Amino acid sequence: MLATDQGQRAHMIDYMEVHAPARSRDLASIGVSGTTIARAVADGVVVRIGRGLYQLPDSEPDLHAGLIEIAKLAPKAVICLTSALSFHQLTDQLPRRVWIAIGAKDWAPKIEYPRIRIVRFREPYLTNGTEIHRSGDVEVRVYSIAKTIADAFRNPKLVDRSVAIEAMKAALSARKATAGQLAAAARENGAWNQMRPYLEALTSNG
Repeated sequence: MLATDQGQRAHMIDYMEVHAPARSRDLASIGVSGTTIARAVADGVVVRIGRGLYQLPDSEPDLHAGLIEIAKLAPKAVICLTSALSFHQLTDQLPRRVWIAIGAKDWAPKIEYPRIRIVRFREPYLTNGTEIHRSGDVEVRVYSIAKTIADAFRNPKLVDRSVAIEAMKAALSARKATAGQLAAAARENGAWNQMRPYLEALTSNG
């Protein structure tokens, strides 16, 4: 039995080095028993980070995996602000929580992992600029680049202005968004007055 347990443990570690965090049902599907998982947790070989969710002790936070978990647990939520900027590779900021937007009167999801920060958007800000990104059979809802930058400028108490400006610069320099797209999103999302001077400065020929 011990050999079986050790074999399962080795198999589990190999799996989790590629797939982290791992759900208990995923581990069960590759032949790892609940007893083996429990013993590995007790020995400190793996860490329980949520209900039925495990990772290796030295695993780095994986934004992509976290977004997939959120999409499963709160399918109507939209990844927003700094987390959306990170998803679109427009900032080096790594938020300690995943930012999600929900409606003003929506039920607030209780998610043990990953840790979340909830922002309530009223219409039309909630549904404007929502994109669907697929990961396997999971649909992850994320605001578009232009919408996210507009939101960052519209919410200076939540996103530092320097972060918003750097994200705008990155989007323009990498041609991930045009000045026209950014201006349109700013107007649609109530951020034109805040964004206009920076956008004009970045796109002027002088």
